[in-house]
Amino acid sequence: MSNLEKLITQKNFGDDYQRGLVSLIFVGNWITSRHQQFFKRYDITMQQYNILRILRGQHPKAASINLLKERMLDKMSDVSRLVERLRKADFVERKSCELDRRAVDVKITAKGLELLSTIDAELSQLNDSFKSLNEKEIGQLNKLLDKMLEAYH
Repeated sequence: MSNLEKLITQKNFGDDYQRGLVSLIFVGNWITSRHQQFFKRYDITMQQYNILRILRGQHPKAASINLLKERMLDKMSDVSRLVERLRKADFVERKSCELDRRAVDVKITAKGLELLSTIDAELSQLNDSFKSLNEKEIGQLNKLLDKMLEAYH
């Protein structure tokens, strides 16, 4: 009996494709849950962390809301609402774009950069789930996931 079969107490799958899909969903949910618990300690969400990382990559330049939407891992996120919460916590600043008054520029603050530094120092513990894979296996996993992403629209 495989680990998946033990964890979800299901013995039979229609085929290996169904088993693989169920495994991906289960592992994805497990990793998401671990990340949610981790970021709760910092009073931010995974999506807010994603925005802060994008802004750190843009630093010292500002990013538009549209750029943030394009780069988000969770495409269903309400970026404007997330940015507003980060602004209230002084992790980002928002201001109207000088070139287009309808657009908003977002920049990470020193406090936001400091938070990311703190998180970076402790984030490695979340990677423990990948420690069971050796370098060759993680390379194979990345290639297979990349191959699946060819179908992403």
